[in-house]
Amino acid sequence: MKKLSIYIIAIGFLFGCTDDLKDATDFTAVENQNLPESAIVGLTNSSSIWKDGIDRDLSITLNEILILAELGSDNYVNTQTFFSQFLDGLTIRVDDPDIRDTQFRIARLREAAKFGLETVGPNDSAYTTDTEAEYNFFEGMSYLFAGMYFSHLAQEELGTTFSSTENLTKAIASFDIAIGLNPKAEYYLAKARANYYLGNKADAVEAANNALGIQSDFLRPAKYDQENGPVNIMDNALFQRASFDDLQPLPTLDFLDPKYSFLEENVDQSVNYLKAEEAYFILAEAALSDGNLSGAQDHLRDLLSLVNNREVRTFSDQIEGRTQRDPGSRPDKATVVVNGRSGLVLDRQSGEISVPSISGTSLTLDEINGLTAADDDALELLYRTRQEVFIGEGLRFADMGVKLVIHENEILQNPNISDGDPGTTPVIPSFISAIIADLDGFTYDADAGTATTTINLNEVLVSNKTDDAVLPFH
Repeated sequence: MKKLSIYIIAIGFLFGCTDDLKDATDFTAVENQNLPESAIVGLTNSSSIWKDGIDRDLSITLNEILILAELGSDNYVNTQTFFSQFLDGLTIRVDDPDIRDTQFRIARLREAAKFGLETVGPNDSAYTTDTEAEYNFFEGMSYLFAGMYFSHLAQEELGTTFSSTENLTKAIASFDIAIGLNPKAEYYLAKARANYYLGNKADAVEAANNALGIQSDFLRPAKYDQENGPVNIMDNALFQRASFDDLQPLPTLDFLDPKYSFLEENVDQSVNYLKAEEAYFILAEAALSDGNLSGAQDHLRDLLSLVNNREVRTFSDQIEGRTQRDPGSRPDKATVVVNGRSGLVLDRQSGEISVPSISGTSLTLDEINGLTAADDDALELLYRTRQEVFIGEGLRFADMGVKLVIHENEILQNPNISDGDPGTTPVIPSFISAIIADLDGFTYDADAGTATTTINLNEVLVSNKTDDAVLPFH
């Protein structure tokens, strides 16, 4: 057991010790003579240990992605400069160190998975098909992240770039291999997500149904360790830094914040980056796009039932002033009505609060039953709910059709990339760029107890549903 712990620590060191991607898998470049390739490759059970190391690296990768994606969306506003300097205003720059770290982490995830498939696994006498499936899954996730968040990104070190469509297609190929080795619900959902963003409705629906057929309430968590790391950076931003009020939600989402909160000294809350709820959304949106209102309503009812049975955590959030930097500027009473709707704001000073830790929504059964057509109103309700359920998980940014840029380090070092090439300039749909200043905007009348968001982004997205950048089934 002690040897196993040493190996895991060693793998963690390899993943975190260098900014040079080559060093992550080329043991000849590692200066530590006590950790040669033979310390990992060729040892019994080394493949499962390497798998655990990749799982840890995926958690770190999500740390990079989520801060950028959540700030770049309308979910959160950055009230401090401790986190991303630019993304809150969708200022997407090739010299942004946060974009650099996100890009490199995605690449590390890919290279670690490929090293497992090509070297670690085949040289381990205890190598299993389940572990091989995980390697393929992790490689697929690297391409999925690349396709979701970048318009173009390479698939190998210093290689040519591939479009988001090509990266998503590559992800599906990896997920198919994983499914063939060990069909798991989360593998099918990952495949469904890739097909969703590609607009492949039939394939997305099939994969979503397959996922739910295996397990109707599954979760795939990225795990964090408060004591030994990695810690959950979104937890830091939303809760652990407490009175700094770093990231503040749109008033319509106040009741869902903080999604991540303190558990115990040696455990940090997980990010459930794949969960059954997404399959129901895919099925419901597909039904709406087919004009099948009753089918969409059935899927939304199933979704609501699942969400209502997810964990809700009760804890004190009194230390967060909510409005300390600008007292009175943000709704902080449960009586506040937002956009004509009540129950969206929590009173953090009156006692403990209850916040969904996996999925939460303001959607009601009456709203579902009250839909009269598979029209824009139904789509807007679906996207409002989608925003709520996936807050803090990075999907809203992708749903907006915004793409990050290749970092200048890659542009300067990769002979296949030049300034002005695809991927070196940000992709922001015109209907998003026109309202950037209003994404996080709202007015608040404390005396009247009312708050109104400047825009309704869900309405904007639905109004532009025929644009290739958003609502891929329409």
